[in-house]
Amino acid sequence: MHDHTGHSHATKVKSSCCHAPQPDGDDAHRHAHASITRDKILLLSVSITLIAYAVHLFAGSMTDGFIARFAAACFELLNVMWWGIAAGVFFVGLMGKVPREFVMGILGKGGSFNGILRACFGGLLLDLCSHGILLVGMKLYERGASLGQVMAFLIASPWNSISLTFILIALVGLPWTLTFIVLSALIAIASGLMFEWLVKRGTLPANPHQQELPEGFRFWREAKAGIRRTKWNAALFTSAIKEGFRDSAPILRWVFLGLVLAALIRSAVPTEHFAHYFGATLGGLVLTMLAATVIEVCSEGTTPIAADLLTRAASPGNAFAFLMAGVSTDYTEIMALKETTRSWKIALFLPLVTLPQIFVISWLVNTAAQ
Repeated sequence: MHDHTGHSHATKVKSSCCHAPQPDGDDAHRHAHASITRDKILLLSVSITLIAYAVHLFAGSMTDGFIARFAAACFELLNVMWWGIAAGVFFVGLMGKVPREFVMGILGKGGSFNGILRACFGGLLLDLCSHGILLVGMKLYERGASLGQVMAFLIASPWNSISLTFILIALVGLPWTLTFIVLSALIAIASGLMFEWLVKRGTLPANPHQQELPEGFRFWREAKAGIRRTKWNAALFTSAIKEGFRDSAPILRWVFLGLVLAALIRSAVPTEHFAHYFGATLGGLVLTMLAATVIEVCSEGTTPIAADLLTRAASPGNAFAFLMAGVSTDYTEIMALKETTRSWKIALFLPLVTLPQIFVISWLVNTAAQ
């Protein structure tokens, strides 16, 4: 942790969202406010969302048709997503106060199998929705995690939070829930290793923020000393929230745009009808993956739909495909990756690497279940 008496054990880290160091203190807050007020996508998306939310809240009974459905979808999505976004912003701000060597000490060495495993299990255990996970994952990249670790973290985590795991157990039972968790972890680990290999051979750029741990660094010894030096007061948490919002603004742009797009699609295509049309066939699996690609819903939204695919359509492979393909083709996630890494190539390799694995495993699950 930073020493709030004035000492710090970490060097300043450049933001991945620009090429110059971020200003500090009041200048940083003014810089963040100016950047946000110039971000037309963020302002437009947030405005549309809040107006639609208010329409449903105060005039829902007086509206009908497409506007009513759109307002209801925005209302429902924001009610589900807000805590994940808020928690993600807070964790991003808190992580910004943790020296980069501590982050790397937790994740292990980038480019190693052990580092991929740590990142995968960290994603499985962290109890945030896909939008909160996305904010934290992008911050991990800034703090020096390797590209493979970031991908393993993102792929493993979105629907596998502790709370959603219990919800899925209630919907489809413990055996299928555990099966899905194991299979998603395997895809996350395999994808993380694949991204590390692509970086090593020069196909994808390495994380420019990576650095080796200082010689003689001992994680627990330094962590205990840092915790003792930190003043756990209201100022620390207020600062974490402000810095988290500042650092998350470029990602929140795509989160809220994704929310608006998801609400538009929900308004035109009722999601509850999917389970009637997608059976455990090759064609049904293809249609399920196409649906997961087109329909951007948060992790809370995918869980009940996937449960319907398993219980009502008897398509466990399709259920798994819907959970996973939605993550791999998520518009918000792809744009956030591009924004953070400054590379369209990295962003587009996410579906390129993961979708073939998801398709094959889902088809095998359907075959085994028949």
